[in-house]
Amino acid sequence: MKKLLALLLALVMVFSMAACSSSSDSTDAEEEETTTTETEETEEAAEAEETEEAEETAEATHYTIGIIQQLEHDALDQATQGFEDALIELLGEENVTFDLQNAQGESANCATIANSLVSEGVDLIMANGTSALQAVAAATADIPILGTSITAYGVALDLTEQDGATGINVSGTSDLAPLDGQAEVLAELCPVEEYPNVGILYCSAEANSVYQATVITGYLEELGYTVSEYTFADSNEIASVTQTACDNCDVLYVPTDNTAAANTEAIYNVTAVAGVPVIAGESGIMSGCGIATLSISYYNIGYTTGEMAYDILVNGADVSTMQIQYDPDVVKLYMADRCEELGITVGEDYTAYED
Repeated sequence: MKKLLALLLALVMVFSMAACSSSSDSTDAEEEETTTTETEETEEAAEAEETEEAEETAEATHYTIGIIQQLEHDALDQATQGFEDALIELLGEENVTFDLQNAQGESANCATIANSLVSEGVDLIMANGTSALQAVAAATADIPILGTSITAYGVALDLTEQDGATGINVSGTSDLAPLDGQAEVLAELCPVEEYPNVGILYCSAEANSVYQATVITGYLEELGYTVSEYTFADSNEIASVTQTACDNCDVLYVPTDNTAAANTEAIYNVTAVAGVPVIAGESGIMSGCGIATLSISYYNIGYTTGEMAYDILVNGADVSTMQIQYDPDVVKLYMADRCEELGITVGEDYTAYED
């Protein structure tokens, strides 16, 4: 009897311990699950709080943005407008002030404006045009700088790295449409059999124009054209240099050149009389003196630059590691009346330009 009682007591103890162990395991699992859920909820709450704080900071902080525009012409005007529109939309109009100054095409003015903005201690500087970018990059290594309407940052700033991040306090957007595509447009509208001699017309003082001329010359020569360069140092030489180019060439190519863009009327006055077609590097030059282009949207690259500025100002992005951005959408545009006058046939993949 005593042995039976002892056996029963032993069994009761075993079952009790198993029950306790099971209960403990269950409790531990529940506690672990609760802890995991609480951790996830805490992390989500922290992320939401950070986002809310960033938004509140953007709303509460007032930013002063300096803008140096190299000169007034349609393409640069569109880029500036896109930049301002993006920041007004993202920050709120009441939270941003733009100090927009135009250098009127003078490098000396760019330097004066750049130094003035640095002295004012603006939060960020947007440089619209190559000379503007060069001036502000020389004026400060501390204030974030974003460029737009820049063909090649490596060329403009004499950097080893030609694409991607600059590694300095500069980033931004490029207005470079594919130069091989530009050459193809010229070949489609002005075939080498009828227009064997191409003249490239640009300002020798603009580093990015020199770069474009060099690159597209290679593409054009591969297509069988004979290519010559005709350069002017300033606006005073444009008419005479254009005349020389027309006397020796069948078609002209004008890259994205700021001096040319500001003087398209002078170019057109010569080319129209000579009956020489002009293929342009962008839509503003094309509308002024050309027949066609493969163009990006200057408003779009300006807007993208504004988004980059927001990322720097509000999210603390490091401008030195930000990749140079390009407009992925290019379009073939043509001037219907000029093409008709010159007897040039345009393919269905071209869009008539509307101002």
